[in-house]
Amino acid sequence: MDLFLTGLSGLAWTIVYAESIRIGFRYRTYAVPAAALGLNFAWEWIYAIHDLASGHSGLQGYINLVWALADVAVLYTFLRFGRRELPPFLNRTLFALWAVALVGAGFAVQFLFIGAFGLGPGTGAAQYSAFLQNLLMSGLFIAMFAARRGPRGQSLLIAVAKWLGTLAPTLLFGALGHSPFVLGIGLLCSVFDLAYIGLLLWARLRPGTFGPDARSTLPAR
Repeated sequence: MDLFLTGLSGLAWTIVYAESIRIGFRYRTYAVPAAALGLNFAWEWIYAIHDLASGHSGLQGYINLVWALADVAVLYTFLRFGRRELPPFLNRTLFALWAVALVGAGFAVQFLFIGAFGLGPGTGAAQYSAFLQNLLMSGLFIAMFAARRGPRGQSLLIAVAKWLGTLAPTLLFGALGHSPFVLGIGLLCSVFDLAYIGLLLWARLRPGTFGPDARSTLPAR
């Protein structure tokens, strides 16, 4: 069961990243909320390197490496197209500084968790940080829907895969691993993820609500 849930999570999140890359290039935008992207980028590179360097990574270490490499492409879509989602006064220099700050803050947060809980086997840093930033991402996807006034640059496949990719480790570490914290945060993620899925289904059923350009690209600037 552990291997199945680990593999399911790995596959589902890989689908999230692959679809985010596709959406990003097709619609010339970014499909993962910026703050969550910075945290994920840092988490996956830190734990991919640590797990593989330790020699005891197992399947999860290789999954982390796949995610980390995919995150490079997702981050590129944000750097390439992200400024056009923002107000005109945010020039290229300010946008670049903001992007550096997001990624830098992501690494700082991960190292703070490691400093508090440790990096070795059985410590909570990886799980606690992963589930808390996952909950943040769940809320930010809903905020993205609201900010973009509809489903532009978003995907039902991303939403469903994100939900399943979070539910699997919730069952693994929360239910089977007897962690009330992980179980509680994971269930909250499911609540937000299902709400986001509901929003995208509503948008699909009533596309006229959001106008003809709901999925169009923004003008370059």
